[in-house]
Amino acid sequence: MKYLALALMLIAAGCSKAPQPETKAVLKKELQAIEYFRVDPATAGAVSGKVAFRGKKPPRVPIKMETEAFCGKAHAGKPVYDEPVITAKDGGLASAFVYIKSGLDGKNFEPPKEKVTLDQHGCIYVPRIFGIQVGQTLAVKNSDPVSHNIHPLPKENREWSQQQSPESADLERKFARAELMIPIKCDVHKWMRAYAGVLPHPYFAVTGADGSFELRNLPPGEYTVGVWHETLGERTGRVQVPASGAASVNLNYE
Repeated sequence: MKYLALALMLIAAGCSKAPQPETKAVLKKELQAIEYFRVDPATAGAVSGKVAFRGKKPPRVPIKMETEAFCGKAHAGKPVYDEPVITAKDGGLASAFVYIKSGLDGKNFEPPKEKVTLDQHGCIYVPRIFGIQVGQTLAVKNSDPVSHNIHPLPKENREWSQQQSPESADLERKFARAELMIPIKCDVHKWMRAYAGVLPHPYFAVTGADGSFELRNLPPGEYTVGVWHETLGERTGRVQVPASGAASVNLNYE
């Protein structure tokens, strides 16, 4: 009995032993809420500019949709082209992804509650190029009366593939890590493609038909602005955003 009592005392002492300092620090770090950076509206600035292509455009390629009767009918018999390089008369490049590449180190930005929608309409992804923030919800919609298969091909995030029937509920997913750019395909209709720019901050845009873009509500500072295009590759430029001011940068593909 004497040895049993001693053993019980030792067990009780072990159970009540305080955690090591290292363990406390780890737990505190894990439980501590992320402190999100808030931009001061009194000093926020903006970056605007234009992306242009100065060269000979590759020829557009007709998309053959004969394998799915609806897909061809959805465009009223008009031809549909795979034309990634689209420019205005002055060379302004449409559908280029522009973003802040560096200059925001140490700042954490809260994911928006608003969803980003990727639609499947007329057997085409709409939009073809889009941005989304880490932790923000992507809602995949099927507006067609035929089934599609949404299949992102990330390198830093988890790959997934799921069929989506007509009139089914939107598929909702999130990306856990930043990645530029994630190809998305449909395993049913091989011509369907989209690209997602996943960033840890909200400073990104897709150029309009004239190649223009604007990034608003930026804290003052020096930044590297990057541009990505699915055919032409990447370009970068440096810009200084003054407090309560605006800066501009033009990015060109030769």
